[in-house]
Amino acid sequence: MEERRSRKGNKKKRRGLKIFLAVVLILFVAIGIYVADFYRNIDNTTVEIYEPVDEEVDPVRTSSADLSEKEPISILLLGVDTGDLGRDERGRSDTMMVVTVNPNTKKSVLMSIPRDTYTEIVGYGTMDKLNHAYAFGGNSMAINSIQNLLDIPIDYYVTVNMAGIQELVDAVGGIDIVSPMTFTMDGYTFYEGESVHLDGPATLSFVRMRYEDASGDTGRQARQRLVIEGVVDKVVSASTLLNYQDILGSLSNNVQTNFQMKDYLALQSNSYMAAARNIVSEQIGGTSGIAEDGIYYHYIPEEELLRVQNLLSSELELD
Repeated sequence: MEERRSRKGNKKKRRGLKIFLAVVLILFVAIGIYVADFYRNIDNTTVEIYEPVDEEVDPVRTSSADLSEKEPISILLLGVDTGDLGRDERGRSDTMMVVTVNPNTKKSVLMSIPRDTYTEIVGYGTMDKLNHAYAFGGNSMAINSIQNLLDIPIDYYVTVNMAGIQELVDAVGGIDIVSPMTFTMDGYTFYEGESVHLDGPATLSFVRMRYEDASGDTGRQARQRLVIEGVVDKVVSASTLLNYQDILGSLSNNVQTNFQMKDYLALQSNSYMAAARNIVSEQIGGTSGIAEDGIYYHYIPEEELLRVQNLLSSELELD
């Protein structure tokens, strides 16, 4: 029985790895006769979604981590609301997570950052909600502000817009999830404990809801992880491999990253993969409330911020 539980636990940890790999490595392993055409299309897609970061300010080190030397790396995941409800402006980063991957300790940490965190917006000269950094200055300002807040370097980033969630889910033929709570959003009703098959628009409604969730952003982030796991389960299935070009097309339209093909290949080393299979989830704590200006913010106490900074710095071996 214990061995069975251990195997189930290992499966969940492997899914944790896919939280950041799924967005940009979704069909990285080809099967049978699709190998040559698959790899060529993957290579083309990585070129299309590649977007370097301008004016990045690294607060700790002068160069990025060296994957060939198996140095620990950090990856910022941004889920932005561009494309949500018909928007075509830049939008804000509603989801922010930092992943550290340490091939030496064979451990990864997934740190969720509250979207309403009150902090300095680097390059904009103001204190504001952290998710406004992307709206003000795109990936660069978001990265610089998060580096400043956490006092760590960000080596890589992956940005996915909300429209991409719909397209990706539809490309894999929909996903199956079990809702953790009962709620209605945009005309869709989800029931606690009930398995349901979601298309793209229904999935977007499932992850967008926040105000009916007693856990707020924490609850919404948990639902977002359910969706990602559902997508990954479909993507790695044999039947979905037949639709890989549709999936790559959805990535090309909705993803930005500074990963390049050489980086993807380096991450396939045994050391990085072992670390990525051992995922520890963390959430930045604090208190939330309405400030004197009438705006809702999340405040991180100094001792909590120091805990998070020390944890991530240790995982990146910056001490």
